[in-house]
Amino acid sequence: MTRDPALPPVPPGERPVAVVGGGPVGMTAAAALVCAGVPVVLLELNDEPRPDWRASTFHAATLELLDTIGITAQMHDEGLVVPTYQFRDRRDGLVAEFDFRLLSDATRYPYRLQLNQQHLVRMLHDRLRTEPTAQLLFGTRLTGLRLDDGGALLTVLGPDGEREIAASYVIGADGPRSTVRGALGVEFDGFTYPERFAITSTSVDLQELLPDLGHVNYVADPEQWLFILRTPESWRVVWPVPPGLTDDEARDPELLQGQLQAVAHRPGGYPVIDHQVYGVHQRVASSFRSGPVLLAGDAAHINSPIGGVGLNSGIHDAMDATRRIARILREGADPESELDTYDRIRRTVAVEYVQADTQRNTDRLRERDESVRRRHQDDMRAIAADPERARAYIRRVSLLESVQRFGIGTPPAELELEGLR
Repeated sequence: MTRDPALPPVPPGERPVAVVGGGPVGMTAAAALVCAGVPVVLLELNDEPRPDWRASTFHAATLELLDTIGITAQMHDEGLVVPTYQFRDRRDGLVAEFDFRLLSDATRYPYRLQLNQQHLVRMLHDRLRTEPTAQLLFGTRLTGLRLDDGGALLTVLGPDGEREIAASYVIGADGPRSTVRGALGVEFDGFTYPERFAITSTSVDLQELLPDLGHVNYVADPEQWLFILRTPESWRVVWPVPPGLTDDEARDPELLQGQLQAVAHRPGGYPVIDHQVYGVHQRVASSFRSGPVLLAGDAAHINSPIGGVGLNSGIHDAMDATRRIARILREGADPESELDTYDRIRRTVAVEYVQADTQRNTDRLRERDESVRRRHQDDMRAIAADPERARAYIRRVSLLESVQRFGIGTPPAELELEGLR
C-alpha cells in the first residue's frame, strides 16, 4: 500500500482525516486515504480487528474498486470464485441459475468472490499498521464530536485516557448504532423486520449431499426460506428466526441440528463451527453529510442481507468519500460541492438500489400467496433464459449498474444530479 509518488507531499501540521470504525468500510476508507497521500487516524472501539463472519460476498464492482488500493489479488488468494448463483424453491428445487460470466466484456471480475469480511479487515490492518501516515487507535471510544473552523474536534477515550483529536474531515463508519450519526443528530429512518436472521456454519460439504446445489443459493419457501452459500471455510445456512423464539432458543444445538437436517439429511449430524442470531433492518440516514462529517456503510444505511450488497455498497461509500476528500485536500476542489454530491449520490444508491433490491429479494423468498410465488418463479425462469435480460439483471445485482450510472468519486461537474434524492 504505497502512496502515489506523483502526489504532493503532506504539508507539515496538516490535520488528518478521522475514520471512526475499524470494520471493512472503515479500513477501506483508511487504506484509500493513505494511497491518496492523506494522513488518517482510525478509531475502533474493540481492542483488535473483530472476527465477524457476517458478510462474505464481494461483487464485481467492489473488486474493481479494491484493486485500486492493491488488495484484490490477496483477496483472490484466499477467496472462492463463484461465477453462478441459483434461485431455488424449497419444494420445487432449482428454478433459475444466473451466470455472471455474461459480464465478461464489462469487468475483469465476472463472478462473486466469497470471502468472509474479517479477512479483508485483517489484510488492510496488516498493511495500515506499517504506514507512517496512518495511526490506528484500537480500544478507543468516541465520546464527543464538535465542529470548528478547521474541520472537527473528536473527544476520545482510549487506553491512555481521554484526549482530543483535531481532524480535517470525519468518516463515520461505526455501524448501525453509529456514535457519529448520533452526535450529528441525524435520523435513521426505516423499519425492523419482525423476525431475526440466524447464520449457521458447518464444515460439511453440502454439495456432496445435494449435488445440484450451487455455491450461492436463494431458496424460497412460504414457511421457512433459506439462503445457502459456500465460503472458503464452510457452508453457511441463513434462516429466519420466528418472533416467538428467543435468541437462546434459536441457538439450541438440537434446534440447529434440526434446521440443518431439514436442508439435507446426514446420518451422524452436522458439526457447527459458528452460529449467530441478529436483528435485520431496512433503514437509511436522513442525510449522509453534516459539514465536514460523512456517514458510510452501516452508519448510513442497513438492509436485509439477501443479495449480498450491504457490505459492497458500504465499500463504495468509502471509496467515493475518500476520493472526494482527497480531491479537496490535494487539488483544491470545492468542499461544499464535493460533499453535497457524496450525500446526494450515495443516498440515492442506498434507496433506489440497495434498499429496493434487498427488500424485493426478501419478499420474493418469503412470499406466501401461491399464485404470486408461481409468478415469481416464471419471471426468474424467463429472465435467466434470455441472455440480454439476464445480463441486465446481473449488472444490477452486482452493482455495476449503479457504479456505471454515478461513478465513484466522480467530480460534480461531470454528473447529472437533477432529480436525485
